[in-house]
Amino acid sequence: MDITSKEITVGAEGFSDIKNITEQVRDFATESGFLEGIIHIFPIGSTASISTIEFEPALVEDMKDKLEEFAPHDQTTRHGETWGDDNGFSHIRATMMGPGITVPLHDGKPVLGTWQQIVIFNHDNKSRDRRIFLQVMGK
Repeated sequence: MDITSKEITVGAEGFSDIKNITEQVRDFATESGFLEGIIHIFPIGSTASISTIEFEPALVEDMKDKLEEFAPHDQTTRHGETWGDDNGFSHIRATMMGPGITVPLHDGKPVLGTWQQIVIFNHDNKSRDRRIFLQVMGK
């Protein structure tokens, strides 16, 4: 089994902005030359999450609304009081969603459903260039 890695960067607005990174992951899978294995997708930073979703505007907004209900951006947190950055909610959202995901690689392609896309959530309270570490293990 071999391993190859790559870092990509995606610009995202704050407050759980969701960006589709499926094509970048597919491109990396192709570049790797592997036919079978797994792809791990991991955000570098504690205020982002990787997941899958049907990436369509209404569901993206529904997801952002639910995250706001779960951990409101304007709710006081000890983290915000301690550090003065008012982004405690973003750490909570990222921790509860989890950081990264692993996707099977079959016939050189990520195994995804018809309407399933890989996305990054920028939970922070500001726009950021999110760094994402991609790693394929396979043959």
